Amino acid sequence: MFALTQYTNRQREIIEVVLRNGWDYMRGILTGSKPDEPQLPTPEVLRKILIELGPVYVKLGQLLSTRPDLLPADYIEALSALQAKVPSVPWEEIEEQIEEQLPETLSMIFSKINPEAIAAGSIGQVHRATLRNGQEVALKVQRPKIDLIVDQDIALIKAMAELVALTDFGKDYDIIALADEFTTALKAELDFTREGTYTEQLRTNLAKSDWFDPSELVVPKIHWDLTSSKLLVMEWLDGVPLLSAKFLDPQQEDQQRKEITTLLFRVFFQQIYVDGFFHADPHPGNLFYLHSGQVALLDCGMIGRLDPRTQNILIEMLLAIVDLDAQRCSELTLDLSDTNTSTSLIQLQNDYDRMLRKYHNLSISEINFSEVFYEVLAISRRNKIRLPGNMGLYVKTIANLEGVARSFYPKVNLLEEVKPLITDVFRRRLIGDNPATAILRTALDLKNLSLRSPRKLDLLLERVTSETLIWNISIQNLDYLRKSIDDSANRLSFSIVVGSLIIGAAIISANSETSQVSLATNILFAAASFLGLWLIISILRSGKLK
Repeated sequence: MFALTQYTNRQREIIEVVLRNGWDYMRGILTGSKPDEPQLPTPEVLRKILIELGPVYVKLGQLLSTRPDLLPADYIEALSALQAKVPSVPWEEIEEQIEEQLPETLSMIFSKINPEAIAAGSIGQVHRATLRNGQEVALKVQRPKIDLIVDQDIALIKAMAELVALTDFGKDYDIIALADEFTTALKAELDFTREGTYTEQLRTNLAKSDWFDPSELVVPKIHWDLTSSKLLVMEWLDGVPLLSAKFLDPQQEDQQRKEITTLLFRVFFQQIYVDGFFHADPHPGNLFYLHSGQVALLDCGMIGRLDPRTQNILIEMLLAIVDLDAQRCSELTLDLSDTNTSTSLIQLQNDYDRMLRKYHNLSISEINFSEVFYEVLAISRRNKIRLPGNMGLYVKTIANLEGVARSFYPKVNLLEEVKPLITDVFRRRLIGDNPATAILRTALDLKNLSLRSPRKLDLLLERVTSETLIWNISIQNLDYLRKSIDDSANRLSFSIVVGSLIIGAAIISANSETSQVSLATNILFAAASFLGLWLIISILRSGKLK
């Protein structure tokens, strides 16, 4: 185990950055103090700290920005804008790294390579090149020795997580499991073949669709014969970021923007609600408008996955929000929950009711769905409902998609875009793509049910008549209720005994005046007083006088 009390150069560097930015809580963690409840700095301070700590922590911040189920919306916004302020690696080092990954020399494979990096990030940088056959490609090259830095920082992150795990916050959110999740994702970023596989899968999935024309969308082709874990070679696409797109015909521009916006919604709704495999980072820099008039999806390294059950729940959640149905939202949130901890359904419903009440007087086109989904996650956090990690990617994807759509085409009506898609998804869920097969399958299920039902009913009646039927009923907090009733019954019985002693002593005292009887009366009164006093004290100590 990595000990925080054993200072390393990297740890000292982190402490200096933390001290310089005034984050007292993390300063205590790094110096081995006993952790209290975590206190985050302001979003901008956290963003500044991560930038100063370097590429690995910038990448960690970018990964954290995909978890709006853990952090409030203002933190997600600040972390989403994180960009590593790192200079590109000199060409001499990059050239050596590329040659180590290729089966032949650079001159045998490429006719030209631009030594100037087009883009530089925390893990790698991109160069433009031309193959011997004249095809232009993009080379994404991993920064030399970045894997060693990642390993060192991961050890430190896990050690800090172990300390935070001692707090209630750490236990509620299983901070060690979260640290493992993030560090695993960080390690995975170092394998460029993974991004290549994701890109190829998206390319295959989106090559066919009932919702849009696949020829209008481009996902870059991967050159697998030249790709390795540290080098990704893909098709070069000429274009500009979508929000910078210029259209030649001003009279047709509005219609073109509307058509592209519709295309984006259909592309991403197919990924999310049909394929269950979606590009989870559709920010403006990853959506390009090509010179050919097509739209391109770039940088497919961050992918979200949804199983059919989760897809159904999320579609129902979308409809419940549109209907402002607080009760259904509460039930669906619990269906999504990743934990078995008890949650007050009434409290959860009240939170949803307060949240949805803000939208009662708004038309659907005025509702900001990304804001609504962020509030859904905030309600889950307040009620200590832990949602699966893919929920964060889902919400962030929806938020980014809505943000791009509203910026690119401000007149967009979200309900108008998604309603036909949701209707079609429900149809697919109900009868599938082949209605005849679905009807046949249902008929077979009904036949099996009809064959099994008489035997099941006969078995039930047999057990009822033979008195061998056993009902297993589990009622929460029944033991506590039983104990409360037993305590109340005991106190009631005790009170009756005390009252009887007092009444008996009074009757004896009234009917006799001998000294022996007077002594017995005094003893009875004393016993009754003592027992009564003890009963009062026990009730007061229990705290249940009211």
